[in-house]
Amino acid sequence: MNLAMRVPEIDTHTHTVVSGHAWSTLTENVNSARQKGLKGICLTEHGPDMPQGAPGYTPLSQTMIPQEIDGVRIYRGIEANIIDFDGCIDIHNEYLPYCEFVIASIHRPVLVGGTIEQNTNAYIKALQNPHIDTLGHPEDPKVVCDFESVVKEAIKQNKLLEMNNNSLSAIRTGSMPSLIKYINICKQMQARVCVASDAHFYTMVGNVSPIMRLLDELQYPPELIVNLTLESFEKYLSERKSRLK
Repeated sequence: MNLAMRVPEIDTHTHTVVSGHAWSTLTENVNSARQKGLKGICLTEHGPDMPQGAPGYTPLSQTMIPQEIDGVRIYRGIEANIIDFDGCIDIHNEYLPYCEFVIASIHRPVLVGGTIEQNTNAYIKALQNPHIDTLGHPEDPKVVCDFESVVKEAIKQNKLLEMNNNSLSAIRTGSMPSLIKYINICKQMQARVCVASDAHFYTMVGNVSPIMRLLDELQYPPELIVNLTLESFEKYLSERKSRLK
């Protein structure tokens, strides 16, 4: 299978104007997803500790959004901010059960990266939260961590590792060496991953060709990309439900 020619059917990381620094509405994102043949998107607004981020009760508010809009499945979620090196996040436990998919990320406006040990501990502790499904852009060279330890914990917790297309853009310059190392470790350890656009504008939704080409060059096993098809993503979500019971 040529991954470079594939577009995952689910985009697991998208933002709207609700995130405060994104530029499109949910309707615009949905229209873009539908035009590109996507079957679903995860609505993952930034948590409240990000400047101008979404309110902490956003997961509850998202229950007013239809599960499907114009044939595109909307998975309600959040990109929570990791707020300390113990892996705590800025979304209260009261609201996490409303989410279908949760990303936990270190963002420098919220938490400036610490030592390798501190960053690694933050990621590992976050992965131990049963509601968290993946880590946002953990290959960020400004937040250095021990990839082997983080990937090992993700596998232990039956979680996913994110492959973020923005790590190949001007938004996160200098990421290529770190990203290649991260991908190779995920491949070596047979980690399940999700490929995401991290869209902040509607044209970015589903735009993951650069990271898919890189995964293809590094011969990443397609069966480990859980959002490649709607069926495999839904299978992961069934696991998630069992985990949270």
